[in-house]
Amino acid sequence: MSILRIRRAAMAAALAATTLTACAQQANFDEVGRQMAIMLQNSHFARLPFNNLSQRFLDDFISDLDSQKAYFTQADIDRFNRQYAKDLSAMLLQENSMAAAKDIYDTFRQRVEARVAEAKRLLADNHFDFTQQDSIERSRKDAAWPKDEAEANANWGKQIKEAVLSETLRRDMIAQLAEKQGKPNPLKNEKDPKDKIALRYERFLHSVVKDVDDEDVAAMFLSSVARSFDPHTDYMSTREMDRFRDGMKNELVGIGALLQGEEDGATKIMGIVVGGPADKLGSLKLNDRVVAVDPDGDGPKEMVDIMFMKIDKVVDLIRGQKGTPVQLKVEPAGGAPGETNLIAIVRDMVELKDEQASAEIIDMKTPDGEKARVGVITLPSFYADFDEGKTRCSVDVERLLERLKAENINGLVLDLRNNGGGALEEVRRMTGFFTRRGPVVQVKNTFGEIQVKESDAKESIYDGPMVVLTDKSSASASEILAGALQDDNRAVIVGESSTFGKGTVQQPMDIGRMLPFFKARNKAGTLKVTIQKFYRPSGNSTQNKGVVPNVILPSLTDALEVGESFLDHPLEYDRIRVAPDFSPMKKEDLFLPRLAELSTERVKGSKDFSYVIEDVTKTKARIRDNKVSLNLADRKKELDDIEALQHDRNSERKARFAEIEKKDKETFTFFKLTLDDVEKGGDLRPFDPAKDNEEYMKRAKDETAELDDTPKWPSGMDPYKREGLSVLGDLVKITRNARLAGMLDR
Repeated sequence: MSILRIRRAAMAAALAATTLTACAQQANFDEVGRQMAIMLQNSHFARLPFNNLSQRFLDDFISDLDSQKAYFTQADIDRFNRQYAKDLSAMLLQENSMAAAKDIYDTFRQRVEARVAEAKRLLADNHFDFTQQDSIERSRKDAAWPKDEAEANANWGKQIKEAVLSETLRRDMIAQLAEKQGKPNPLKNEKDPKDKIALRYERFLHSVVKDVDDEDVAAMFLSSVARSFDPHTDYMSTREMDRFRDGMKNELVGIGALLQGEEDGATKIMGIVVGGPADKLGSLKLNDRVVAVDPDGDGPKEMVDIMFMKIDKVVDLIRGQKGTPVQLKVEPAGGAPGETNLIAIVRDMVELKDEQASAEIIDMKTPDGEKARVGVITLPSFYADFDEGKTRCSVDVERLLERLKAENINGLVLDLRNNGGGALEEVRRMTGFFTRRGPVVQVKNTFGEIQVKESDAKESIYDGPMVVLTDKSSASASEILAGALQDDNRAVIVGESSTFGKGTVQQPMDIGRMLPFFKARNKAGTLKVTIQKFYRPSGNSTQNKGVVPNVILPSLTDALEVGESFLDHPLEYDRIRVAPDFSPMKKEDLFLPRLAELSTERVKGSKDFSYVIEDVTKTKARIRDNKVSLNLADRKKELDDIEALQHDRNSERKARFAEIEKKDKETFTFFKLTLDDVEKGGDLRPFDPAKDNEEYMKRAKDETAELDDTPKWPSGMDPYKREGLSVLGDLVKITRNARLAGMLDR
């Protein structure tokens, strides 16, 4: 080999070794911050003037740490403003922003330590006078910062007092309910209210002081900077990104257990996934308490004390590579004091079946004797496996829809309530199941360039009567689908006053890949940045306004600040031109005025919706008042009034629901249809939705919750689903009559 070749080989080996070392080393978060700042300037849709955003970066970071203004004082805020308000943008670009982040967080940590110490002192003094006419603000979001420590401690003292009062009243109420129902008091062995609250603050102190490392501080700060551009641009640490991918795939590698942090510091087993590793082993039981975790089982690592540890960090210890062991130190439920067991579980893939698309078929009889068979598809999210593509919600919905079509349904309800969105490609493909080929969504980039995304289906799978159920939690991809079907006059949208109002598209960008070649990049994290806005085929944006249903139903969210427009720094609503070649169907064929008229009549006569309207009025008044009494007699009267109202409502409901259940048995026949059912084939499975729920997870018994005697919805259908089915029934009937009369082409 020549000298030149030897030198080249040595240089290549050195470069490879340097690259491997850089990849293995922890990234420098000052460098990560600089690179993220560059990426935001180059990629974000809004092209905001980065150098003018220092004050916003600072304000948002402070707000994220102390949104209720309980810890920082005005003196702290004044110092932060003097030192950082004008310079954070430059500090990010100059690779020294972490000094500011750590300084602010260290001050926050000190204030939390001081407040928790004060809480322990107040609780130990054991003297709270609940006879005074005093109150505390329900929300301090818009209040002034405490001017000094004395004022901060005065506010804090009221907060501790309210916590003790609330816990005392809660226990009294539960004891009374248990006595009325002839059941044992589930809280009889609970610690004293003051001791319990002290433990609550101990857990909070641990989460702020002992459970936060430099990576966590960097993630919090960089996330605040990113979200200063818009609510959905975000920095995600490596741990957060892994969780995000697992959520999108609807599966994860772990033991299949649902965890809950207890106030005394332990982590309680609240659920066990049926068929998961923990369930198959059988050693771990519901209500067991985990106190330590060895993340590599019998490997070189040691047991990690998880007392008071954040749940997400406990989860990170328990999850890992498929086929590897994890060992838990467990206090068994019902065991002797001090008793512990070591349980080793081999990690495996856990499928989250309760997050998958599912369906049901309902055979309905109308009062005049007509029959209809309708299908209901429930889609919790637009999930997809971005890595391997094995899991896709559009494929799952397609399989369910083909089976529903084979069962000769006359109408379809697509339930998108609580669906926060997901993969854009999935919604584009799914829209084609219900419409002929055409525009689904338009996307505009920062340069004003518009791209039309069409469904790729040559013909629809289902073209019959259709209702889409939405609520304020239906966001992003849900709004694209609902908006496209509404614009095309293909479906009737039924639900709360609007959907969420997220009209933006995000793209995850690996920051490590963008760092200079020789820089360490391990755990650099991901920037999820808004790169586009999307628009409906009609040119309307869903941004801030959402999708307004054709049939609007009363909802408690009408009294709450829920939706894009209530978030910090949302992008503006606007319009673009109508999509080329967009040719909607006849709006008259949906019979919207008549459907709305019939629905309004039912809502006016609905006792359940009247309760909702009454609660909206009261909730708005409470929010406006923004005060919580610290007087025991006043608070007890408030709770007694609420309990009396709830008792009257439940008494009325029990009698009415029994009658509805009786009528439902004559009117409805229910059949369950899961993805497993479609896979296996065979006949439909009749089921009682009020009783026969698919058990994907064994759940711990909550004795306190069982004291709530509010009756379950008749046939398992809440008022919104029931009204959605009624609207669909009207649509099926009117469409059928119109066809018979020759008024419809299709």
